[in-house]
Amino acid sequence: MGCTDSEPVLLKAHSAEALRKKPGRTEYQRGIVSRAADGTLQARTTGNQGSGVLRSMVEANGLIVLHHGQGNVAVGDVVDVMVFDGVI
Repeated sequence: MGCTDSEPVLLKAHSAEALRKKPGRTEYQRGIVSRAADGTLQARTTGNQGSGVLRSMVEANGLIVLHHGQGNVAVGDVVDVMVFDGVI
């Protein structure tokens, strides 16, 4: 049908909150990606990231990608995000 595989699009966003993560594995945290007043992208989590918490998935419009070697993220640090529905 003409479908081709493609890599997911990763956008850069500033973290709106501190995120805790130990290096050694890649994590995908459910998040809300939006535009700040200056036009840049910002991302924050939807709260509890537990596997049984469906509310956080329903509220999310993207994933915050915390890479394998990456540690904790401070407010304002740049993170990669994948949005679910097109580019904001």
